[in-house]
Amino acid sequence: MDKKIFTILYSKNFDKDFDELSEDNKKTVLDKLLLLKIDPYYKSLRTKKINGYYFSSINMDIRIVWQFNGTQNIFLLYVGHHDIINKIKKNKKHKK
Repeated sequence: MDKKIFTILYSKNFDKDFDELSEDNKKTVLDKLLLLKIDPYYKSLRTKKINGYYFSSINMDIRIVWQFNGTQNIFLLYVGHHDIINKIKKNKKHKK
């Protein structure tokens, strides 16, 4: 049985957030993105869906926020500390 490998797409916000992480956190994010490509629901990612967004754990402090983009793509929106949900709430208010 062939497993589906997802293509990872990056938003400008994700790139900006990623650049602000420590080198250790950047390495951990890149390692976890390999898991995300293979299985977005891999146990150690602790993926949850909240208000149309998926949140996956990088470690006990860092989260990534993403959405499916079609059937083969994962679109990364943000990466940051656990309080990243506040950034999403703030951006949703501006889009209304």
